[in-house]
Amino acid sequence: MKLTKYSDKPLLSPNPANDWESLVVTNPGAWYDEKDKEVKLVYRAAGNDTQHVIRFGLAVSKDGYNFRRVSDEPVFGPSKDGFDAGCVEDPRIIKLGEYYYITYATRIFAPGQYWIKNGPYKSPQCPAEFPSTVRENATATGLAITKDFKTWLRPGRMTNPMVDDRDVMLFPEKINGKYAMIHRPMSWVGPQYGTDEPAMWISFSDDMLVWPESRLLAKSKAGWEGKIGGNTPPIRTKHGWLTLYHAVGKDRYYRLGAFLLDINEPWRVTHRTKDFILEPEYDFETKGCYEGGGVVFPCGKVVINGKLFVYYGAADKYVGLATCELDELLKYLLSCPVD
Repeated sequence: MKLTKYSDKPLLSPNPANDWESLVVTNPGAWYDEKDKEVKLVYRAAGNDTQHVIRFGLAVSKDGYNFRRVSDEPVFGPSKDGFDAGCVEDPRIIKLGEYYYITYATRIFAPGQYWIKNGPYKSPQCPAEFPSTVRENATATGLAITKDFKTWLRPGRMTNPMVDDRDVMLFPEKINGKYAMIHRPMSWVGPQYGTDEPAMWISFSDDMLVWPESRLLAKSKAGWEGKIGGNTPPIRTKHGWLTLYHAVGKDRYYRLGAFLLDINEPWRVTHRTKDFILEPEYDFETKGCYEGGGVVFPCGKVVINGKLFVYYGAADKYVGLATCELDELLKYLLSCPVD
């Protein structure tokens, strides 16, 4: 089974009218509000500055296909001098009560134009006494909270400052009385961790900023998989928690698979796609700011009238859309039980 791509052209592209989104519009998080029947798409955006400062824009749609940018200004950006001063990337959205909770990847310094070999911008050199996360400009994950995407709370870092950790997704409800998240710590590799490649872990907590309980959730398995990480926050279905994940193959292509996790014991993967369900094909998915082969990378999915909408970043530069009937994907997953 494969998801059906909406078009061979981007759903959203960089906007030359606004400097902050003139080069990149990609990796969108998504939420569908049943009350106002509107898809909210929070996308990663950047301009042509050599530092490559990354911010968030917001677009909305009533039908899931045609989007309108809500402002000529970013809705959220890096702090002035905090742990997330360099960039905010790859938003993943859930909603609890009246508030949206958005996890985002970040660094203390801007990443620079990483797709240009020996590019003009380099992170500042730091003394040996500086914390390792500063010296290495390692990735962390932050939490942002908002009611309206206009006024924000920035509670802080969610992940261990000693670990390069991203691809963080919160579950949209508590599990057995605890918050739950999926994440991908880059250094948790080796015999002591049970995986030869960076893998997906699941953690539980009484507080969204402290995660003391972690266990290995899934690691690479199929031939097209190497390093893997989560993509879209889980959604509850009658067959389990559905989430999408990416794997980076030997050809450096990013492809997508899907899991079902047990509803009450989500550390158990009950079903897993045997083959990828989405891969880069079109020019906008293979020619962009990613120096590898190609990228499809969603941070959000929604269900509208039984149809699954997967909004994905393409080649680190554009936004694409792929869809399927939710029941069709679930039927396929049920044919792929985990041994």
